[in-house]
Amino acid sequence: MGGFSLELNEDQTDLRDWVHGFARDVIRPAASEWDEREETPWPVIQEAAKIGLYGFEALATWFADPIGLSLPIATEELFWGDAGIALSLMGTGLAVAGIFAGGEPEQLAEWVPECFGDESDPKLAAFCASEPQAGSDVAGYRTRARYDEATDEWVLNGQKAWATNGGIANVHVVTAVVDSSLGARGQAGFIVPPGTPGLSSPGKIKKHGMRASHTADVFLDDVRVPGRCVLGGRERLEARLARAREGLKAGGQAAMATFETTRPTVGAMAVGVARAAYDYALEYAKDREAFGRKIIENQSIAFDLANMRMEIDASRLLVWRAAWMGRNNVPFTAGEGSMSKLKASEVSVWATERAIHILGGAGYTREHPVERMHRDAKIFTIFEGTSEIQRLVVSRMISGMQIK
Repeated sequence: MGGFSLELNEDQTDLRDWVHGFARDVIRPAASEWDEREETPWPVIQEAAKIGLYGFEALATWFADPIGLSLPIATEELFWGDAGIALSLMGTGLAVAGIFAGGEPEQLAEWVPECFGDESDPKLAAFCASEPQAGSDVAGYRTRARYDEATDEWVLNGQKAWATNGGIANVHVVTAVVDSSLGARGQAGFIVPPGTPGLSSPGKIKKHGMRASHTADVFLDDVRVPGRCVLGGRERLEARLARAREGLKAGGQAAMATFETTRPTVGAMAVGVARAAYDYALEYAKDREAFGRKIIENQSIAFDLANMRMEIDASRLLVWRAAWMGRNNVPFTAGEGSMSKLKASEVSVWATERAIHILGGAGYTREHPVERMHRDAKIFTIFEGTSEIQRLVVSRMISGMQIK
């Protein structure tokens, strides 16, 4: 019987090296340009699709890893390259996670390939959950879905906010309220097929960071989708709603089920950005001279770098633990998924700030990438559940009480 080991297997090390090479040779040289342009980096997406890095097969292979580490390993390397471009590549995965969380096998087979397109014509997908008045407050969603018996269609109306790839996606996965009397338990996920009338977007939002990634509001005005486009099927939805009306356990809520599966991956994103800033600051400190010596010879600089490395490694271990637990159906009894995202996101903001400080005035300029990394890092403490929401989840889990 083999003993405990944290050593990666050959497949995982090969994956890490392959993705790292793409991040180093393709993503990094393009990072500054697409950040300045604030446009979706289609040439990079096409290059990733060409080599099999962007597509359903790659994502399925990473998900299939029985240890659960392939996805966070690949994610960390992509975000080490550049967060904005990496999110353009990984944003589709959130919509796919939404389909996996609530969909039937037939829906997975039909719609997941549509999310990615193919090597010659790659596509994007968008997961539309947040709303202008409801982000972390999933019970406050106002987008409505009603079933039209006459045409066997669902009719969606409402507005979604902060949707990655919103409006430019081939497939939109939308959470909507079916029974408002049930709060969050009265919601369901819906697939909006390509070209469906009534779905529109006013255009990309200008952002502080992650500028290469497309973020937009999405409007749904009498959007009609076939009855089969409710995730999990109408019969299963009706059965779940009936249980909820009787006060029985009704199963997971649509948006939260997706977030629970993706939070360790977001943690891996944050680790990648933090590591990139640490790597750059370390090399700069070993090369930069002041007062007749390398600045890394000063304890204040060396200790900063030591703390950065320690916190990044600790964050990665929390991410890996949560990813392993999720893949092997080990319950998150202490909010381990939220814990990993919380720690990694706050370390990313802190580490990128320390990197700027180590570079001094140079770090505040766009001549060095650490200022971009700092801008990119901030979103990790906000999206897919703010730091406060993660602490709420953990505190509720460890106390068994409904902390408010």
